[in-house]
Amino acid sequence: MKVQRWRGAVWVEPGLPWLVAAGWRESGSGDDFYAVLASDARTARSRYNAEYRPSLTTETHTAYLLPTHDDRLRHRLESVTRFVRRLEALVPDLVRQSLRDGHERVAEFDSFDLGVQVRADRGHETYVAIRIRGSVPVNLVPVILDIVPGCDRSGWFPEAALPDRSLRAAEQAWSNIMDTAVAAALLDSSEG
Repeated sequence: MKVQRWRGAVWVEPGLPWLVAAGWRESGSGDDFYAVLASDARTARSRYNAEYRPSLTTETHTAYLLPTHDDRLRHRLESVTRFVRRLEALVPDLVRQSLRDGHERVAEFDSFDLGVQVRADRGHETYVAIRIRGSVPVNLVPVILDIVPGCDRSGWFPEAALPDRSLRAAEQAWSNIMDTAVAAALLDSSEG
């Protein structure tokens, strides 16, 4: 891989490239990426041959650069964290948009759609409906419901219909009552 003076070595697994080494290209310098990579690989071969039998017959050893089980676990954890952070920004925004006009707002993801509909009756209860269509891990539903601002965690109830329609195939829905002060604050924050 090349980007200006940067160079990188990439290992590609199905659907997932790993940058396993990177450095500056400085032709003729001992600090050149390619020279350092080759030197490190020769040193790794020597260490390997000192510890293991049979010895490697190659000039270099680069297996130490490859992703490990821990690297793969960390990648999954970081991916989940990024996704939850995305939801933490998106869900309150969908709630805010729906709170303005009472219409359902939808976000599409790779394997599911997330719909939010908020109904407020001037000074009375504010009703929130969350619906998911498609395939989601069962442990993602509580995460999504927990992100909805102003709703009691234990107040979510499964629904057989949304305010304006019945559920469609592969849809599930929940409802809750939103704290009116939180609803007002959401509206105020959208006008500022």
